[in-house]
Amino acid sequence: MNKEDLLQLKERNVTEEQVNQQVAQLKRGTAYVKLVRPATIGDGIIRMTDDQVKQMTEAFEEDREYYQFTKFVPASGAASRMFKDLFSFIENGEDTKFTEIFFAHIHSFAFYDDLNQAAEKLYGMNIDAMLKDGRKVDVVKALLLDKGLGYGKLPKALLKFHHYEHFNRLALEEHLVEAARYAASKDGVARLHFTVSPEHEAMFKATVDQLKDGYEKQYGVRYDIGYSCQKPSTDTVAIDAEGNLFREKDGKLLFRPGGHGALIENLNDLAREIVFIKNIDNIVPETRMETTFTYKKALAGMLLRLQQMTFEYLEMLDEGDVSDEDLTEIMQFAKEQLHIDIPAFVNAYEPMEKIDFLYDRLNRPMRICGMVKNEGEPGGGPFWVKNNNDEVSLQIIESSQINHGKDDQEAIFKGSTHFNPVDLVCGCWNYKGEAFNLLDYVDPNTGFVSSKSKDGRELKALELPGLWNGAMADWITLFVEVPIETFNPVKTVNDLLKPMHN
Repeated sequence: MNKEDLLQLKERNVTEEQVNQQVAQLKRGTAYVKLVRPATIGDGIIRMTDDQVKQMTEAFEEDREYYQFTKFVPASGAASRMFKDLFSFIENGEDTKFTEIFFAHIHSFAFYDDLNQAAEKLYGMNIDAMLKDGRKVDVVKALLLDKGLGYGKLPKALLKFHHYEHFNRLALEEHLVEAARYAASKDGVARLHFTVSPEHEAMFKATVDQLKDGYEKQYGVRYDIGYSCQKPSTDTVAIDAEGNLFREKDGKLLFRPGGHGALIENLNDLAREIVFIKNIDNIVPETRMETTFTYKKALAGMLLRLQQMTFEYLEMLDEGDVSDEDLTEIMQFAKEQLHIDIPAFVNAYEPMEKIDFLYDRLNRPMRICGMVKNEGEPGGGPFWVKNNNDEVSLQIIESSQINHGKDDQEAIFKGSTHFNPVDLVCGCWNYKGEAFNLLDYVDPNTGFVSSKSKDGRELKALELPGLWNGAMADWITLFVEVPIETFNPVKTVNDLLKPMHN
């Protein structure tokens, strides 16, 4: 590396050692996980009865006054992928099944009135007149381009998602509603944290400031809302076809965003006690939120109860005065209640060794992850996985982490029954009331290497361990089945036409 390279690293708060580690990982390639078996109902996934849901919800309501809750919403990036098909339509003007559906139902979108106004301002015609005149491409331009609504560059949070009888709501507003309903503490404060892109931060804050007072009055809460951007220090280098550091045309090192796994740093800096994590686009109109509220509270109730028991056992272990019967009880709790795999050889340990083993396994951040039945959605799922130390644990695994060329691994992957909707409740403090350093629980070997190109040149890029994948690999993890109606992501604009979004 030359002096300019080192100066570039210093500006990003990146060390030369970090770059060398990333280059080694890029050359080594993706380290595939070792699947043991899919997590299924009764073997890694908990299915609560109606009575248990009620009990856990009541447990949450009983205990919530003693905790501080935060709703953490990854909301970075523009919604350009949501409009991929419409951008293609601007390029070629050719109708597809997708565009046929879009135009046939254009009056149903929550942004229709705004779009109509934009069209009249730009072209002197309303939408219906333009469609009658065959000007579909201009309608899409009015929606996506800067001269119109600019939806192609806005973040999903600032798009109008849902139409109500007398108003329309942004995706952001639905999260304000959710926070008021299940993330407000006893003091009436609903805490939210949004991760945003630097270019959207000012607009994001201005929109929240404009909306906040109205929702505080409506729901009787006070919002405490924070924002953070993905750190430049979490961007990763790339290598070229020869294995050398990829450089821009001006000779500078190319740095690329490290993916949502970079947000473990944002979550760590937050240092909040109990954190709900949910993606920005997985929301429904308030009229359809009751099931979501119930299960969010039930998952949180389960976390609080299990954490309380874990903390009691950790205090016993910390004091060291533990009988054989106590150790057996704690081991049984770890295995049966927390789904921690305990190898048979641990039974032969001396008492002090057992204490150390159990203390290490229990003194970790904890997460309860909602799982929905797999109905063909692309993405990650719950599995039992063996790491390089032959330790077996529950993990959320993406398809890209699996060696599909191995028959046994492919068979396990295809045997998966559930899907990860990103519906997490996380306990981020230890039994002493101190925040865990979440970076200590990341498995750096689970990063993913992909082939890309820039300026016509091939490169290998590194994506950091995903936020709910390798970035939380060493957490205590429990999977709980939640109803499919709690999972309603908006990956394309036409998803807003689905029944749950109307």
